[in-house]
Amino acid sequence: MTVARRGKRWIEEWDPEDTAFWADGGERIARRNLWFSVLSEHIGFSVWSLWSVMVLFMGPEYGIDPAGKFFLVAIPTVVGGVLRVPYTFAVARFGGRNWTVMSALLLLVPTVAAAFVMEPGTSYTTFLVVAALTGVGGGNFASSMTNINSFFPLRKKGWALGLNAGGGNIGVPVIQLLGLLVIGTAGAAHPRLVLGVYLPLIVLAALCAALFMDNLAPVTNDTGAAKEAARDPHTWIMSLLYIGTFGSFIGYSFAFGLVLQNQFAQTPLQAASLTFIGPLLGSLIRPVGGKLADRFGGARITLGNFAAMGVATGVVIAASVRESLPVFLVGFIALFVLTGLGNGSTYKMIPAIFQAKAVSRGLAGEAAAAYGRRLSGAAMGLIGAVGALGGLGINLAFRQAFATGGSGTPAFVSFLVCYALCAAVTWAVYLRPSVPEPDAQAEEPQRTAYAEV
Repeated sequence: MTVARRGKRWIEEWDPEDTAFWADGGERIARRNLWFSVLSEHIGFSVWSLWSVMVLFMGPEYGIDPAGKFFLVAIPTVVGGVLRVPYTFAVARFGGRNWTVMSALLLLVPTVAAAFVMEPGTSYTTFLVVAALTGVGGGNFASSMTNINSFFPLRKKGWALGLNAGGGNIGVPVIQLLGLLVIGTAGAAHPRLVLGVYLPLIVLAALCAALFMDNLAPVTNDTGAAKEAARDPHTWIMSLLYIGTFGSFIGYSFAFGLVLQNQFAQTPLQAASLTFIGPLLGSLIRPVGGKLADRFGGARITLGNFAAMGVATGVVIAASVRESLPVFLVGFIALFVLTGLGNGSTYKMIPAIFQAKAVSRGLAGEAAAAYGRRLSGAAMGLIGAVGALGGLGINLAFRQAFATGGSGTPAFVSFLVCYALCAAVTWAVYLRPSVPEPDAQAEEPQRTAYAEV
């Protein structure tokens, strides 16, 4: 199935929905590409979240107040979110393997730049520019997910996309654990040790992608599909839901350490020893969210998840008011776990929604599957980009809350309202019983067209 084309590894024919094709080598190739995609995306997430660790090294000698630090960790989220759109189209333009190599090597730029500027006396503007460069790590998610979405059949997408994203998300707690190790052993004056570890890992990820991944020739950029996806209201509805899940995950991951330092007066070492726990659990649970969505339907899992996120946020608010660090940690870590579950279930919903649209239009079999792949692939980049901007909102909300009141409680109240809205939208659009026609004789209420999403 793999042939030479323009001197690169290209697969000319790919039909994962064909069970015979899948059993006769297709699954093996898809899994191989998945594992090395996970590696590259993992390093990308680590670089994207680099400044959530670097700010823990920035003591009073750096002259940056808490509001300035929250803004510093917010900048990579907006850059990464914007880059997700062109990164989505890069897979078809250059090939999944080729773009994985290129995007991995691009991670060297912000990592080397951070090594040069990470010292007291550097201007705040310079820190902002270098932090913005780490946004390229956020873009990696979109291209990786678009690529893996093309390799797997619909029945396996929840598991595959959840594993790909979860393996990438683990890059956040891994770099935070490394930061803890450096602070605990060498002290807070040696942030460059963290960067020194990642430079060879970036090269390794690029090399593995070059040696072991493939390009899919059937995957092409479809500007018509992109325009159609942008016009479809479900793209924007899912963008809102993804803000609530992934936006919360990445926003909390970047802000957790700063919240602990400023609300509970934790030292850099104390904050670093706790910061990684939530992102780690949230990352590990993401494939479970996809697996549950494969079995029970993404909308059902997502609705229950938002309800649980509301409860966990209530616990965090109560702990903030009472200034109870143990209860705060229980509530916040529960939020991380739930964002991970929700990440998996919401992303599973995207291909299922467009598959359901195909069926509602009278398509069936491969025609319906092709329509679903075409629209879901185009929608994923946009949904991922908008969802990532939720991380910007999280950090700006914390920045304002701490700047005006010295506490993150008002920010958490706003997040609670957001989760309630997301739960209501999920139920109303994808699970609400529809009103029967006046002449309908059905004994049970009709369901919306997307009840099984």
